[in-house]
Amino acid sequence: MHLARFPRRRYTEGRTPIQPLPHLTSHLGGPNLFVKRDDFLGLAGGGNKTRKLEFVVAEALEQGADTLITAGSVQSNHCRLTLAAAIREGLKCQLVLEERVPGSYDPEASGNNFLYRLLGAEKIHVVQGGGDVGAAQNELAEGLAAEARKAYVIAGGASTPLGALGYVGCAEEILFQTFDAGQRIDHVICASGSGGTHAGLVTGFAGNNARIPVTGISVRHPREKQEKHILDLANATASLLGLDAELSDAAVVVRDEYVGPGYSLPTKEMVAAVLLLARLEGLLLDPIYTGKAMAGLLDLCRNGHFRPDENVLFLHTGGAPSLFAFHADLIT
Repeated sequence: MHLARFPRRRYTEGRTPIQPLPHLTSHLGGPNLFVKRDDFLGLAGGGNKTRKLEFVVAEALEQGADTLITAGSVQSNHCRLTLAAAIREGLKCQLVLEERVPGSYDPEASGNNFLYRLLGAEKIHVVQGGGDVGAAQNELAEGLAAEARKAYVIAGGASTPLGALGYVGCAEEILFQTFDAGQRIDHVICASGSGGTHAGLVTGFAGNNARIPVTGISVRHPREKQEKHILDLANATASLLGLDAELSDAAVVVRDEYVGPGYSLPTKEMVAAVLLLARLEGLLLDPIYTGKAMAGLLDLCRNGHFRPDENVLFLHTGGAPSLFAFHADLIT
């Protein structure tokens, strides 16, 4: 796959490391667990959206944009990283925040919400959960056009075929690193939300005929809905790359047992996973994505989903800044 033909900005030096999790592996009695540290990616606080923004922001610059407009939840890592990318490029940034949990938006909140203010978002517009986020973004863009400015609208999570190229590239990076280290990987686990990360990995491994299965742990939607979304996005990404074969339903696996009462709402399993990884491996997970994804991985391990001798890679998509908005749920 020839990713170099797509314009790209670079926000990270080199590759993110793959590290063993020896204490967790011993604690569980297998399988052999590893973590891909995409929480080390560039921009403010790191996280998976950085890889997607490298491609999306490059297109914005090519189109002459002076402002980025994007959307996410009230503690959106994507909004934080888009704002940071805008600053890096000398652009303005406006955010649409969706209050997916009624009453959850607090302009004085900690976590990512604090960082929006610290980084100087030009405007923050809040819509109720289930509201028309796209319409709100377009309204902001139209307002800027009336001021002779040019906006570039980025979908939530930058989870478009163009954004998903970031995780096609990540799949190739994993293959290079494991080949270089002589390390076999039998399975990859990731959080599955807006979908660009999950779909990009599936596309990247399929395009390289790697035959490494990816399981996405849903953090919001039921399995059937999420699997269809991921498959559609993966095939659109494959089409953008010019790949001939269409991905089948079997290529996409989503587990939805770990969402709990809803998106961003804590579960006791998530809390246990965050505390366990912090205290066994010194690894900071977030309450919304990686905490629930790790809760899923732990449950799969304990229930014999993997053989003890298999090598399982957990993709750490970042998000630790949001921990500070959930401290009351995590430490009692």
